[in-house]
Amino acid sequence: MNEHKGPLLLSAKDVVIKFNLRGQELTAIRGASLDVYQGETVAIVGESGSGKSVFTKSFIGMLDQNGRVESGSLLFHGEDMTKYSAEAQWLKVRGKKIAMVFQDPMTSLNPVRVIGEQIAEVIMWHFHKSHDEAKKETVELLRKVGIEDPEQRYRQYPGEFSGGMRQRAVIACAIACRPEILICDEPTTALDVTVQAQVLNLIKDLQREMKMSVVFITHDLGVVANVADWVAVMYAGKIIEYGEAGEIFHQPEHPYTKALLRSLPQLGVKGHDLYAIQGTPPSLFKEIRGDAFAPRNMDAMKIDFEEEPPAFSVSPTHWAKTWLLAPEAEAYRQDLARRDAEASSAQTPSAPFDYGKAEPLLSVKNLSVHFKLGSSRVKAVDGVSFDIYKGETLSLVGESGSGKTTIGRAVMSIYSGNVEGGIYFKGRKINQKLSKKDRGKLRMEMQMIFQDPMASLNDRAKVDYIISEGLYNFHLFENEGDRLAKVEKMLREVGLTSDFMTRFPHEFSGGQRQRIGIARSLIMNPDFVVADEPISALDVSIRAQVINLLNRLKQERGLTYLFIAHDLSAVRFISDRIAVIYRGRLVELAACEELFSRPLHPYTKALLSAAPYPDPDVEKNKVIHIYRPEAGDAATAREWIEAFPFHFVLATREEAEEYRRENN
Repeated sequence: MNEHKGPLLLSAKDVVIKFNLRGQELTAIRGASLDVYQGETVAIVGESGSGKSVFTKSFIGMLDQNGRVESGSLLFHGEDMTKYSAEAQWLKVRGKKIAMVFQDPMTSLNPVRVIGEQIAEVIMWHFHKSHDEAKKETVELLRKVGIEDPEQRYRQYPGEFSGGMRQRAVIACAIACRPEILICDEPTTALDVTVQAQVLNLIKDLQREMKMSVVFITHDLGVVANVADWVAVMYAGKIIEYGEAGEIFHQPEHPYTKALLRSLPQLGVKGHDLYAIQGTPPSLFKEIRGDAFAPRNMDAMKIDFEEEPPAFSVSPTHWAKTWLLAPEAEAYRQDLARRDAEASSAQTPSAPFDYGKAEPLLSVKNLSVHFKLGSSRVKAVDGVSFDIYKGETLSLVGESGSGKTTIGRAVMSIYSGNVEGGIYFKGRKINQKLSKKDRGKLRMEMQMIFQDPMASLNDRAKVDYIISEGLYNFHLFENEGDRLAKVEKMLREVGLTSDFMTRFPHEFSGGQRQRIGIARSLIMNPDFVVADEPISALDVSIRAQVINLLNRLKQERGLTYLFIAHDLSAVRFISDRIAVIYRGRLVELAACEELFSRPLHPYTKALLSAAPYPDPDVEKNKVIHIYRPEAGDAATAREWIEAFPFHFVLATREEAEEYRRENN
């Protein structure tokens, strides 16, 4: 694609955006430029804090009261929107011409108003239609975005919708005015891979039907490969590389773009550390000299610290702002490429886990967990059994609501009265009444890392106290000096320094907070750790750091993990075995590579087919399987069958034979 599909709609030129924060001036956008053409999708990628959302919010005049466009232009159909002085001018554009879908649908929807009325209100406001006309259009919109039974769903509240359905409702609200440009700000970050695939397909279908342009903001490069025609890489408030999707993925030029791609678990070698970008982005309160990425670039040249690089052309459709593309750097660039090739070819995968000598550390036998919902009884987990061997990582994967976290919490005895079956740790049943001494010993031997590090850390306590909580509770230190020494040692193990001890959680990045949560769990020196979605909210580069940390601590401390996740790329990199769960029941269990190379259950096939892969060629040609159990299927009696050696599947005997025939 050397030519754009349609006319130019929006042209942002040299935009500078500043904020006044606590008496200081922060330059969030430092001269960014971007063109959006009709019918095309531009993806903006980069770490949190790079300026992606701020930049695109300026397109619809939604900077908060402390922010302003200092200089540059925002031309929409040739009219400079930076000259708008009244909200009435923005209202002619916002929603009607340029609409936005935000990351968290619950913050975009009013929880005390029915979904349909919220969408109908948009139509009534912009087009001055009657309530009946708006309602009729809303029902049609809900049908268009794939919500079944839209007449009934119109009358329901956001809390009655699943995450995927809420996101569809927000998209319906955004397209109600048939905008020319749809800005999607991380619209799939919190969704399961199957729901994510459906939402991405929906956006692409709507784009074709309505001839919309889409600006897609994300840090998931697999999603970018799926949706983007063009990719803009953003770092520290600037777009540092731009090109067609295929060019960015197959021939990245800026060291930051290369680092982002190298951080992906899909490109890692099992048994070796993932590539991780060290350090943190620069402070935007200060003036940045040279290439902003230079302090984190181990191969930076002297000029990178002194002068900001211009945009060097790679092809008619691809440019990057890096001194490596200067003619004088040709020899050094070739030397770096040779070193990278040698380093990657030298890595060989580690040997698989040896189950012949392994012994079970945790055994779950016929576990069922139920909850009361009004007058009814809901079974969240139904007859689940598995063993976790000492020193292995067993991953639980499945959609939201499948029962993954419920199993993890049941293992940690967070639930009590509503748990049936047996949970055995080191051969002893633990889901029964234990003495205070035994329960305390168990708390030290079994720990949990939670999904949201901000919600699980006391925001009023300093890091020193947060990490010491277990030491205080179980009197695991001799004196104050001993306690401080243990905290400092633990901080070093997770890659933090002792000067972090006197700071509060809100002063840290997401990755640093997750490290604090890991330190709090591991200071108890446990044998077994339940890691519940510990990387789901993290950027690509920080995710790589946390995965490396978990793997290193596993080797050094002989830890055993129950790893709960929906990111299949991370699961493949970190796991020894994978258990797939669907609606509270295990449907398949096998060694990691065996499951990926020979999935048996149709639900497992659906999960694997929906997982995004960071290559536009793969994404454009892949076929997504949809798992839709037939009516009455749940009533069919199935058993746990070893279809292949050490590869189990929930099936009837006839289904198991069919699986064997298909996969031999």
